[in-house]
Amino acid sequence: MVYRSELDAALTEAAAAAGATVRDSTALTTLEQESRTVTVKTNRGDTLRARAVVGADGSAGRVARYVGVQCAQVDLALEAEVPVDERTADRWRGRVLMEWGPLPGSFGWVFPKGDVRTAGVVAARGNPTALRAYKEDFLTRQGLNGPRPLHDTGHLTRCRRPDSPLARGRVLVAGDAAALVDHWSREGISYALRSGDLAGHAAARLVTAADEAEETPTADHYGRQVDDVLGVEMRASGALMNLFARNPGLVHTALTRLPPAWRRLDAYIAGRTSVAGIMATPMARSATALATRLPRARESAPPAIRSTTEA
Repeated sequence: MVYRSELDAALTEAAAAAGATVRDSTALTTLEQESRTVTVKTNRGDTLRARAVVGADGSAGRVARYVGVQCAQVDLALEAEVPVDERTADRWRGRVLMEWGPLPGSFGWVFPKGDVRTAGVVAARGNPTALRAYKEDFLTRQGLNGPRPLHDTGHLTRCRRPDSPLARGRVLVAGDAAALVDHWSREGISYALRSGDLAGHAAARLVTAADEAEETPTADHYGRQVDDVLGVEMRASGALMNLFARNPGLVHTALTRLPPAWRRLDAYIAGRTSVAGIMATPMARSATALATRLPRARESAPPAIRSTTEA
């Protein structure tokens, strides 16, 4: 487990060491394309011109709006970073907790980070009052509602529609800006790293593209690469999310009572497999078929289904 600020700083330092020019606290204000040039203006009054631009400015960024990214799922996550004493830190060391929540498709989590616990909840956008109540209840049950949090934030996670554009001319989007997020876990960092690598190579090809006849195939190729690698995973996670929202009890029973299912989940958390790999198994296909014949589960009051796994 890492602090996001430390991860971002490490990535920034690596980019700078590789030759990138870093301009911190600089926001994009306008973006225009003309012929082979993309012109970007910033809040510091800079005017920058490039032959290719990769937008990685988040799901609510200007580049995503410029490209026309569209979402199939939007969720609200509420998170707090809470300091804990040494005894509590020892108890949580090497462990994470995930809990199925009372709202459809919702869950809560606790991630240990030394003397701090990152804890939060997530659910579909549209019922913030119920989600805040779930967060308060969750933090209380985990013994994390007493200390004053170091950070207490909320943010939206967006999952793209399968036909959502990934490029507009010489402007590409990657990561959260492209709404590349796992439907079920709402994880996006691995998607950002992989799509960023693909976008970087595509941008390098765009720099040498002489005209629109070369530009369009390059952008289209980037879109196909993302769909072949990440789109497959997102479609699988969408199927798992539908299964989970319809009947979380079925998903929980399969994960905790069937050793092969638990091993698959453990491999997914450790990064040794993907949701696509899980959903391609005969057991997952059977569960999906069964869930379509079962009535949708009702919302429950307190979240009653919990799962804890060793990190």
